[in-house]
Amino acid sequence: MKFTSPGVTPMSTLTPESTVSAASSAAPAASPPMHESHLTGLPRLHQGKVRDIYGIPGDPRHMLIVTTDRLSAFDVVLPDPIPGKGGVLTSISNFWFARTGHIVPNHLAAPAERDLARVVPDAAERALLTDRAMVVRKLRALPVEAVVRGYLIGSGWKDYQRTGEVCGIRLPAGLRMADRLPEPIFTPSTKAPKGQHDENVGFAEIAALIGEDLAGNVRDTAIALYRFAAEHALARGIIIADTKFEFGIDEENGGRLTLIDEALTPDSSRFWPVDTYAPGTSPPSFDKQFVRDYLETLDWNKTAPGPKLPEEVLRRTSEKYQEALRRLTA
Repeated sequence: MKFTSPGVTPMSTLTPESTVSAASSAAPAASPPMHESHLTGLPRLHQGKVRDIYGIPGDPRHMLIVTTDRLSAFDVVLPDPIPGKGGVLTSISNFWFARTGHIVPNHLAAPAERDLARVVPDAAERALLTDRAMVVRKLRALPVEAVVRGYLIGSGWKDYQRTGEVCGIRLPAGLRMADRLPEPIFTPSTKAPKGQHDENVGFAEIAALIGEDLAGNVRDTAIALYRFAAEHALARGIIIADTKFEFGIDEENGGRLTLIDEALTPDSSRFWPVDTYAPGTSPPSFDKQFVRDYLETLDWNKTAPGPKLPEEVLRRTSEKYQEALRRLTA
């Protein structure tokens, strides 16, 4: 079945890399819910809102990323894991990594270096990671959140209502909430320390931060990734309203721009079902917006510690993540 939304042409052809079997991206058997990982003998280099990053003893060129089931909302990590979330994010990222190499390389280690048994020798620990871990190359991360918007929603909608612009980009008058934009736009932000909000900036600020040529490469690559993924997703009943990419520099390969972190997941993107899309309203989604909407009903000041989530909210959120994976990889 093909899906279309107003003003959008569905995907007709795929590149050779995009025809990789969806089975290759299917998640292994789900591991138990994990709020935080603990690995013997591996130094933890960093703990983000969702991911735990470990060094690999004796291997200075690679690191291990463990995607937990943590969920953050309003920049606060909530105390309850979302069952299966880490596995879904890992599977979706791997799905896109396998299909976007014609646009930009990614940070995954070479196949010979990805064996978890080499990195995590303890079989019991390894069993908790099989669907949520990836071995990646160490790269120099750029201090930029490469946000691409195809629809007018969230902070972009708020900025547009106030100024008629988003990150300094003038948009046509009369647009409604959730309207499709004439063309995808690059609306970057600077990466804020943990617990603080990223700051939306214009292209000029990013160019001043990392150089105009590199900033232009980041912008063009991010938009190309968005266009490719949005077309694929639309044919499967999902509108990708906006998304965020992170990039690094591969010094071993001539300073090549490389896609890192995650790719086009429900955590880094807004996914809307085509069949309920209606401009002028905030569409339902396959991402953590369901949790955010629940939290808005509470008497909570949006600072740590976050409130516990009811079982029903946990279950329905998990189902939304699973549905996004199923649709995208079908």
